[in-house]
Amino acid sequence: MPASWRGGRHRPPYNELFDARRNTVQAMRNDEAKARRCPDGYPSRMNAAPLLALVSQVLVRHRLDAVVIGNAAAALQGSPVTTMDVDFMFRQTPTNLRKLKAVADDLEAMVLRPYYPASALFRVVRDRDGLQLDFMAKVDGVRSFEALKARATPVRFGRSTLLVASLRDIIRSKERAGRPQDLAVLPVLRKTLDEQEARKASRG
Repeated sequence: MPASWRGGRHRPPYNELFDARRNTVQAMRNDEAKARRCPDGYPSRMNAAPLLALVSQVLVRHRLDAVVIGNAAAALQGSPVTTMDVDFMFRQTPTNLRKLKAVADDLEAMVLRPYYPASALFRVVRDRDGLQLDFMAKVDGVRSFEALKARATPVRFGRSTLLVASLRDIIRSKERAGRPQDLAVLPVLRKTLDEQEARKASRG
């Protein structure tokens, strides 16, 4: 399997979303800078709706089944965390790899295997504006893609929908991974989950 696939030169429809994407990249970078200034290390929200609207449309167009995971998913689930890229879990099959190549083509990006051949990570990158989407076939603490998908929440962006991993799955994954950056955000993720469960209990 090649270490990288270069996307095509054609420009996909919804050009206005590409302009929004450029603004979103800068907004996410501003959020990252803000996080460094915040006393608790986290900005109040992640404003990546234009990026996620673009990504959801492209994934739906090519019928690539994927679930948002990591800090991006946590932010969409209400946690005050920040990230500069978006991570997905998907099933690594020949068909899905062809679909991923088509997704990269639409984004005028390329697919890299940064840790090939020891990793099941496929990274979609676009140098001109810093776009980065990581697609993972294996995620710490997740037994199967099907189980993750069954517990995920559909979130609508524009005309399309993304599946977002549950907070419990995000927490379990970060606990299992055990990296310093994962352990650092666990308290805020657990607090968000506790608050959500308390609100549900009060309503019912």
